[in-house]
Amino acid sequence: MSNERAKADLADLLDTVNTHIRSIADAQRQRTELVATATAEEGRVEVTCNADGVPIDIVFGDDIDDLDYDEIAAAVLEAAQDAAASVARRAEELIAPVRKTRSRLPSLSSIVADLPDLQVKVPEPERASFDPPSARNKEQPDQAQPWSVSDDD
Repeated sequence: MSNERAKADLADLLDTVNTHIRSIADAQRQRTELVATATAEEGRVEVTCNADGVPIDIVFGDDIDDLDYDEIAAAVLEAAQDAAASVARRAEELIAPVRKTRSRLPSLSSIVADLPDLQVKVPEPERASFDPPSARNKEQPDQAQPWSVSDDD
């Protein structure tokens, strides 16, 4: 391959990478604007979560007093989890085109011989559990319990 051809290929690759970086920044900006709202208990509880899945608004209907405290707590939890899952799906839809473009880009190891492919070494992020700590401990009885201090100590 000629030196001029290599320069042209590198210039094309850099242009693609720059475009990809702009796409990532745009998707991240759009993600920060995402919100999702979900309801529970026939609309008596409404929770809105931001893009990070954090509840930012909770509204109780006029007939909330038809529920007892345990039902209200369960409804808030259900609506918050539904809203968080919804906003996570929408965020994934935003980033999907960026991931598709990234998968088409050549790896560094294919451009420069003997460079390791760093992409395969990057772990995928894990989703946090929606289960309360008490439910997690029951599911994983062999796992060491976290150390904590309570008023009983």
